[in-house]
Amino acid sequence: MILVTGATGNIGSALLKELHAHGAGPLRGLTRDAARAVFPEGVEAAEGDFAEPASLKAALHGVRSLFLVSRLGPDADILETARQAGVEHVVLVSSITVQTHPHLGPAGENLAVERLLKASGMAWTILRPTQFASNALMWAASIRGHETVRAPYAETALPTIHPADIAAVARVALTEPGHQGRTYALTGPEPVTARQQVEALASALGRQVPFAEISRRQAHAQMTAVFGAEAADAVLDVTGGDVNDELLMVRDTVSQITGTSARPFRQWASENVRAFR
Repeated sequence: MILVTGATGNIGSALLKELHAHGAGPLRGLTRDAARAVFPEGVEAAEGDFAEPASLKAALHGVRSLFLVSRLGPDADILETARQAGVEHVVLVSSITVQTHPHLGPAGENLAVERLLKASGMAWTILRPTQFASNALMWAASIRGHETVRAPYAETALPTIHPADIAAVARVALTEPGHQGRTYALTGPEPVTARQQVEALASALGRQVPFAEISRRQAHAQMTAVFGAEAADAVLDVTGGDVNDELLMVRDTVSQITGTSARPFRQWASENVRAFR
């Protein structure tokens, strides 16, 4: 039994489809509301809440392998609950900032979860993706309203990754030998700037989408209202304010592990264009 947590999220939903398409199973998807979950045929829906690790016990019953996204709840308790349930292998989604920006608070928190997993006694595989293509959804309301998209660091090009490529690597790690005890940095196939992302969305929509670069101070004020000042600083550092060669590096990990090239941002834009109409 493989349990996919966050099964209705960007990565988890893609992972369930990947596992189902490749004949892996049995499969179980964790969600807060099983009655509303739409999973591939044959995938069992299980309810649970990361904020209450005890609620995961039923979902973990009989599970051999677990897909887990870090920092969605008390990770020490979640991992201990998994260990007690008899889970043998955990594939953890962490962040590339653990290696590119270890001084930032969120990176330190991700590293702490990685260490908890390594000390748990369970086998592990750690995935460290870069910026998600799906982060562009933060512009959806502006684009739907035919408003100008405003973003800082318009010309900083990051190798943004399609969430489905994270899922593809996770599928291999969960079902094929040779990936336990490994840590993988994951990126998309090419660098792409915020301006180029908006251009790709405009192309998918078939209309112009105005774009304007704003200052870090302006972006920080907007983001602080949502995430808090410390998180806003961290996000702005890794999206242009404090980039380094390692963060900008394009890696071929996705193709090496899955045998298929990583998906470019324009593919994500085309596949998700409805969210911007």
